[in-house]
Amino acid sequence: MKIAILVDDINSWFVPYSHVLKEKLQTDNIDVKEYNNSKEVGDEDICFILSCTKILKKDFLDKHKHNIVVHASDLPKGKGFTPLKWQILEGKNDIPLTLFEAVEACDAGPYYLKDVIHFRGYEMLGEMQDIMARKIIDMCCLFVQQLDSLNPIEQIGDSSYYRRFNKNDDNLDTNQTLSELLPRFRIADFERFPLTFEKDGHRYSLVVKRID
Repeated sequence: MKIAILVDDINSWFVPYSHVLKEKLQTDNIDVKEYNNSKEVGDEDICFILSCTKILKKDFLDKHKHNIVVHASDLPKGKGFTPLKWQILEGKNDIPLTLFEAVEACDAGPYYLKDVIHFRGYEMLGEMQDIMARKIIDMCCLFVQQLDSLNPIEQIGDSSYYRRFNKNDDNLDTNQTLSELLPRFRIADFERFPLTFEKDGHRYSLVVKRID
């Protein structure tokens, strides 16, 4: 069996976990390759499409028997962008994960596995991503192990969509309390997109770390 792992942004937070997934899947009978460019992906039997930002067309999907995505929502609810962050802003700490077959339509393919990750309400973004990535790895490995016995299940129910975050989402409302702002602190990528706020005509950036 040949497996591809595609993470189409070399700077993605998931890249180190892609290496871990490769190590777990690689055996004498399974050849695993990692890619950061969809144009370089071959005709592997399975292509895991993880933390990808670009839309993949039908000719790419047709090259593989399975094109597998793991999305952090209970599909068909929560399709779209950065579902983990949006659900934390909604006050949720139990986050569903859906492993499904990619199709041309956004997050619309049949699924094979669902699971849930649990947070305590204080984890910052890096910690949440680590917990989520390890569950994604487990689900991908389980998919390969149980491939012959898994049957695709069509998504049922009304769909909902999360929009893409933009720079305005990093602006804080100074009228909110710290407790109200905590979810914003938890999902912020302070290295790439620091939070900002305005006061008396001046603009400030803010970095928050949990110290215990």
